[in-house]
Amino acid sequence: MKTILIKNATTILPDKKLENASVLIENGIIAEISDRVIKSDEMINLENTTLFAGFIDVHIHGAVGVDTNEADRNDLQKMAQFLAENGVTTWLPTFVPDSDENYRRIINEIGGLMKIQEDEPIAQILGVHYEGVFANEKMCGALRPQFFKTYRNGDEISQIPKLANGVHFTTLAPEIDNGIELIKNLVGQNWIVSIGHTNADFQTLEKAFGAGAKHLTHFYNAMSGLHHRDVGVVGWALTKKGVTFDIIADGVHVHPQMLEFACRTKSPENVSLISDSVLPTGLGDGDYEIWGEKISVVNGKTRNERGSIAGSVITMLDAVKRMSALGFSESEVSKMASLNPARLLGIEKTHGSIEAGKRADLVASDKNGNIKFVMIGGKIAFNDLD
Repeated sequence: MKTILIKNATTILPDKKLENASVLIENGIIAEISDRVIKSDEMINLENTTLFAGFIDVHIHGAVGVDTNEADRNDLQKMAQFLAENGVTTWLPTFVPDSDENYRRIINEIGGLMKIQEDEPIAQILGVHYEGVFANEKMCGALRPQFFKTYRNGDEISQIPKLANGVHFTTLAPEIDNGIELIKNLVGQNWIVSIGHTNADFQTLEKAFGAGAKHLTHFYNAMSGLHHRDVGVVGWALTKKGVTFDIIADGVHVHPQMLEFACRTKSPENVSLISDSVLPTGLGDGDYEIWGEKISVVNGKTRNERGSIAGSVITMLDAVKRMSALGFSESEVSKMASLNPARLLGIEKTHGSIEAGKRADLVASDKNGNIKFVMIGGKIAFNDLD
């Protein structure tokens, strides 16, 4: 069995930072981590870099001209390559509300790529994220309410197209008709249920938590805020034990001070970073057609024709850099970008941190936070080493 040794990097482990570490990889799995020299068949010198676990993005609509709602397998592969180059090793293609016919088409394309992706040095699709299939029309943001579903007789869940194998994640509003029963049934069918695009009151949120919805989507955005006499969704999430949330760290969706406030208050142990990126990501400012309307990107800020923010144009790497600039430690940032999303998806035994027995999904960055090297499942996906 061929072994690869990554050496001389400052390596971010779950509980400490190891200088000049040696990480031995066997058959795509981390076999050993040490501060001593280890024998191997091949050696990669990552001197003057910091080694992190690969980033995991659970909420991403598009990038480099690709929109997940319109993509085919080649488009998805192109996007997965771009993500790998920016440090993402695992991701969930995320859909805005659409027709069941188009959902079936997209699911078929994603399933096709998942069958072959393990042999490709690209960001690996783990499953799919349906955002806003069951949402509050008054909190729709950039979603398309004409495609929202109602939950009445219980068979609506079975009508949603699913992958043959993979994680199924959805964002919904618990206050919709029969919303708590919907959550119970989704959780019972192994869906990960996140609360979002919601104006639910305290009692409804408590019931949703009891039914199994214990995470919130893009915190602060498309949810009721905090008031000293009205807890709101924001106040409930910040004060409720056992609740986690993800957040868009682009400085646009959330002011940097409020971003730091939320993550410090909830603690980095309970926060996941997401990109919520859309088709123009990686292409620069301009006008784009997405989801049946024009999206303008000006100075890195998106706007649709209704004046709403329409996703972001950041990568997970941009989010990581922003959190580092706000003073979060390398360990805290790694948890928010990798380990916490892995826990959310139930894959923390194999993903999300640099530990023996886990996949060799690794990202090395220089002192400026720029990516120099990416490995996915033991395969080199990006190499910009001198």
